[in-house]
Amino acid sequence: MKRKKIKVSTVVISIATIALMLISLFPYYYMVLQSFLPWNMVDKTMVPKSISLDSYIYLLGGKNSGSSDMFQWIRALLNSFIVSIPTAVVSVLTGLMTGYAAVHMKYRGKGVIYSTLLFQMFFPVIILLVPRYMLIRPLANSYLGMMLPLIISIWGIFMYINYFKTVPAVVFEAAKIDGASDFKILMKIALPSTKSISIIVFLSVFMTRWNELMWDMLVAPDLKMQTLNVMISTQFNQNSTLPGPMYAASVVLTLPVIILFLCFSKYFKEGINFMLK
Repeated sequence: MKRKKIKVSTVVISIATIALMLISLFPYYYMVLQSFLPWNMVDKTMVPKSISLDSYIYLLGGKNSGSSDMFQWIRALLNSFIVSIPTAVVSVLTGLMTGYAAVHMKYRGKGVIYSTLLFQMFFPVIILLVPRYMLIRPLANSYLGMMLPLIISIWGIFMYINYFKTVPAVVFEAAKIDGASDFKILMKIALPSTKSISIIVFLSVFMTRWNELMWDMLVAPDLKMQTLNVMISTQFNQNSTLPGPMYAASVVLTLPVIILFLCFSKYFKEGINFMLK
């Protein structure tokens, strides 16, 4: 049998790709490794000689936590879930309804509303920080105040609009002839058919809300309302004498995103393929 010749360019590209992958993964390896090292070895070695759970025990209010509130880190983690999951779910529903209405419903000013929504994508979120805070200030130190700014995802709406443009109007018109209401069409036909898009929007908003820092520090300064992201930023800094727990908290912060991606990777790839069409 004839052996296939491997081009030099293919070998070079493969080596470069592997090298870039290892470089991108190295910070995660370093973070996980340091979180399992004894505190006297943190940031001093990259080859573990012994493993310790002291950093994770610290987060649970155990060894040397030095806090009267032993559940503060657990509560911060729960706060992150409490604000992130509902925000992502509501953003999927608002995006689905807005996308359907923008394409398959007739009403005055539809073009203006559609253009206004897309126009907002060109502005950085930071310029709306102060106006949002002034409007939501009465809801400070509440879950609702932390969630409201992100329950409408302009990017998600744009995704749904592009999808519904590919669906013939006759599909929904047939359902209306059979007596289905717009809400029933959304829940029974539109939502199941947009599974991949909905999962991408959900993951995107969940990660955005999960990683939010500036807004949470501004609108929810109360210790009992702080999310895990804020706790890491306020409790540890570059002068911290306990870097181990900081790495452990960062690992805990990263895990939910990785688990979600692994669980929904199939639908995520389908959604990305749709975006590239």
